[in-house]
Amino acid sequence: MKTNYIFILLAVMSGCTTSVKDSVLPPSAKKVSREFVNHGIKRVDNYYWMRERDSKDVLEYLKSENTYREEVFGYTKPFEDSLFQEMKKRIKEDDESVPLFQEGYYYIERYITNGEYPIYVRKKGSIDAPDELLLDGNKRGDGKSFYDIGELDVSLNQKILAYAEDTIGRRFYDIYFKDLETNEEIQDCIPHTTGNFVWLNDNKTIIYTKQDPNTLRSYEVYAHTIGTSFEKDRKIFGEGDETFNVFVDKSKSSQYIFIHSESTLTDDVFVIPADVKNEEMMIPQLIARRDVGHKYSVEHFGEYFYILTNSDSALNYRLVRVPIKNLTAPWEEIISHRKDCLLEDIEVFRDYFVLSEKKDGLSKLRVKSWDGKEDYYIETSDPAYNISISDNVEINTSVLRYEYTSLTTPYTVYDIDLKTKKEEIKKRSHVLGSFKPEDYVSERIYVNARDGVKIPMSIVYKKGIKKDNSNPALIYGYGAYGIATEPSFSSKRLSLLERGFIFAIAHIRGGEDLGRQWYEDGKLLKKKNTFYDFIDCSEYLVNNGFTNPEKLFAMGGSAGGLLMGAVMNMRPDLYKGIIAAVPFVDVINTMLDETIPLTTSEYDEWGNPKTKEYFEYMLSYSPYDQVEAKNYPNLLVITGYHDSQVQYWEPAKWVAKLRNMKTNNNMILFYTNMDSGHGGASGRFESLKETAMTYTFLIKLAENKPQKTL
Repeated sequence: MKTNYIFILLAVMSGCTTSVKDSVLPPSAKKVSREFVNHGIKRVDNYYWMRERDSKDVLEYLKSENTYREEVFGYTKPFEDSLFQEMKKRIKEDDESVPLFQEGYYYIERYITNGEYPIYVRKKGSIDAPDELLLDGNKRGDGKSFYDIGELDVSLNQKILAYAEDTIGRRFYDIYFKDLETNEEIQDCIPHTTGNFVWLNDNKTIIYTKQDPNTLRSYEVYAHTIGTSFEKDRKIFGEGDETFNVFVDKSKSSQYIFIHSESTLTDDVFVIPADVKNEEMMIPQLIARRDVGHKYSVEHFGEYFYILTNSDSALNYRLVRVPIKNLTAPWEEIISHRKDCLLEDIEVFRDYFVLSEKKDGLSKLRVKSWDGKEDYYIETSDPAYNISISDNVEINTSVLRYEYTSLTTPYTVYDIDLKTKKEEIKKRSHVLGSFKPEDYVSERIYVNARDGVKIPMSIVYKKGIKKDNSNPALIYGYGAYGIATEPSFSSKRLSLLERGFIFAIAHIRGGEDLGRQWYEDGKLLKKKNTFYDFIDCSEYLVNNGFTNPEKLFAMGGSAGGLLMGAVMNMRPDLYKGIIAAVPFVDVINTMLDETIPLTTSEYDEWGNPKTKEYFEYMLSYSPYDQVEAKNYPNLLVITGYHDSQVQYWEPAKWVAKLRNMKTNNNMILFYTNMDSGHGGASGRFESLKETAMTYTFLIKLAENKPQKTL
């Protein structure tokens, strides 16, 4: 490790040039050659040793990278601190959620001034009743370097609170219980769970899931009765297929518990009556036999299970129902499959049901009455927005609670009477300061990709900006797992927009933005479509006056970090700088190692490299393997040492290899949060500091004149 640094007042990014000898020298990771041969193809990995978690060499290397970042970027610290304060001042610190009424109580999530974590309270019978404290996250998280509250739920009789906590960041949650009548903690503790659980209706038993301690695959379901040792908990389900993961939830009616075992391509759903009295009677009943390629989900209403299913070639899903008393009966179709509309979810009420759909890349809420007399969509207005179903725990009501946001509209919670269509704003997120939605412009455009497909792109910028190629711009992308990237508001993003940045979201293939086929066309042997789409969207911004390559930046995290690594290798000349958060970049090594979390469950996403065709295709785009001796853009890489999804060594190896092979003097900055996992720092203000760090990187580079050296 390089530990002898030359300290000078850096002129980096000031508009002046500096030579290498006048700069702080970057870390130089040692090389330990390790050879791999797969399908007759030889690979040499000089940084495989970085997988040795907790070793002295690894810890020293990560520390040296953190130190280097601080030294190179130290002169920007006053600006970074002021940027943090600027973003923090937009946040209403003493804030709370819209009260949620359930079984005679109003439940509220609250934040206080300077509080990092939420406080959960309830009020009995009236919103004006005194607070009853459920859980104080600030007290529970005090003194902990990482703290996260997972699921939190109250028993059906509203007397016992169950809650899950992670204090490491690796997504191992301990489940605790609290007696809400005595306000005392119950001695039971269930350690090392996924944090996913539901209550049985006996008010003393929870059903929870556990993960493999090494691969972190959720694969077992247990029942725990309060007052007994967790060591005596009864396993009621286990999934033997290593490509499947398990989770549990409860029907809105509270009458059934669903056990979901799912892979990328296939789902199983088992059901248990929530009123079961005896653990011996907890025999999960399968809704539909396992059929490779069949994806489905289930909700209960009345005498039927309602099923969203892709069966019978319904790629974008259809809605059917089956009698609870006869699960082998033919399914009755309620909503047919539509090629141009993705059916995502269903919310049931006494007289209505509400469908969450996606059409033309935008979300929609469709309201239908059970008697078939009413059928309408909730109106929207913005060109790029997201509308979604919120918390709706009551069935015997005609009021739907939903959330709405756009690139210019803060998160807003509405209640709408489904009969009268009368709406009421229950809460709009406060943005303190001078923010006005009308000061900003949003656009929805469609980019012609190289294969003729039109790629949606959502854009927002400050009103008055001229499209003369002079503006700094940040383009964001993800494009994996069928996850749509929704256009939504961010008060933090205002710090970029107010400084003249244009912000764009590329709705690239690999997500589910335009339906299930959009996802299918961006995975496995079509994965490169994801990268090409992002590059084509980036070129559109340059070719249509939004920005230029000296002011264009790109950002993505996790699978979006893979995207960043791939486009960096393919078109390094197109970007001034790139931010890659917890990036999945060591694709081949990770997918060949079945002991690493998530590997086996993701063969259907990326392919199994044990098959030569997939190995060669994955190798052709794997960011780590495709690093070459050439000029690369400025790069900021962020990871968490305890990351359970993308291990810290992936970005660490990538950075070391880039440092060794790049042929220009652009910066590579690498920050490892030694206390966090995949989601970054915990706490609303600690995480804001990481945002300030990334925005500082963008803003300071954007202020620069073009440089030959940095």
